Amino acid sequence: MPLTQKKPISELEFLVERLEQGGALLPDTPQNVMEVVGILKSYGIVLDAYWRNLCYIAEHQFLELFPFFKYFNGEFSLGKLWQHWGHDRINYEFAEYCMRAMLFHGGGKIDRFLDTPEFVDLARQAIGAKFRTNPLGQMLFRLFPDFLIEQARMMVYYSALGQFWSVMAPMFLKLSDRYDRGEITTIPQVVQHILEGLVAAADKPIVYSVTIDGKSWDLLPASVGATFLMDTAVPYVEAVFFRSFPFRGTVTYNAQYQAISRNLSEFNYGALYADPLPIGGAGIPPTLLMQDMRHFLPPYLQSYYRQSNRSGGDLRVQICISFQKSMFCVTTAAILGLAPHPIGTDDPEKIQANRAYFRGWLNRLAGSRLLALQTN
Repeated sequence: MPLTQKKPISELEFLVERLEQGGALLPDTPQNVMEVVGILKSYGIVLDAYWRNLCYIAEHQFLELFPFFKYFNGEFSLGKLWQHWGHDRINYEFAEYCMRAMLFHGGGKIDRFLDTPEFVDLARQAIGAKFRTNPLGQMLFRLFPDFLIEQARMMVYYSALGQFWSVMAPMFLKLSDRYDRGEITTIPQVVQHILEGLVAAADKPIVYSVTIDGKSWDLLPASVGATFLMDTAVPYVEAVFFRSFPFRGTVTYNAQYQAISRNLSEFNYGALYADPLPIGGAGIPPTLLMQDMRHFLPPYLQSYYRQSNRSGGDLRVQICISFQKSMFCVTTAAILGLAPHPIGTDDPEKIQANRAYFRGWLNRLAGSRLLALQTN
């Protein structure tokens, strides 16, 4: 989507005080709580399917040059094939879209390790084992060695994103259970639940190895020291929430028109910036996610959407708006969790440091949907 026109940072200045008081980027209203929790329940169910498929591909489809059945998780049948052709299935393509965004934008120890000679050596060993009895694969590797190395890098991100989502999915489903029990009633409580989940899993090791002919080959060993928070969660927020990619068909890739900035730091095509109205259009990747989530909406959220002026006819657009609200809550949890000093500190210097930190985030969010969601 086209770059969103950036709002003056002064229009978001009121959010600094809200964050200083432990509040959230999203206003605390019963409607917002209901939307956020309901959409995160649906999202949690979808993520559970996404992460399992990503890890299946990483573990069982390593360097398969024609992975026709990678979305079947090893459970192929003619019935599932018919569902696949009829699009009566989870759209795993969106999970791969997010994975490619992380691979492209990078960040963290994983990204740095994948550019080292150590990784190239590990990848060459695994590639050699994979094609030990495959003359065509050996020839391909000799002719285009960098191609298969890059495919091995991509396999690492399949696994890393799968491991990240394997933590987030149950976190969102537990949030829904707590809401149903009456334990979650405010947006700050939603943010706190997510923050506690991120902190609890912060040091979870992210590793990846693939088994070939009964032998395990490390591609992201424990010695790299990659962890859940700094090496998957933070790069994910950067790549998917903020930057992402221009959507083909909505922005020209013709360099002469300069519709896309050459500076990747100016990419504002992520979930927090996306215009909800094109959702449902062909070629818009989030359409796949909205289509998946619509199958798992809790009854109270379905009822809410039917009360719209279009009586649910704009369901994907409404889901997108609710999803953006939920992602601003996740972003709030990340912002508060990475703050330089504890929230609510009485030390004037620490207060000023936190304030500058919050303003830095709000400056990045000035062109997002944040201001529009303050009254929606």
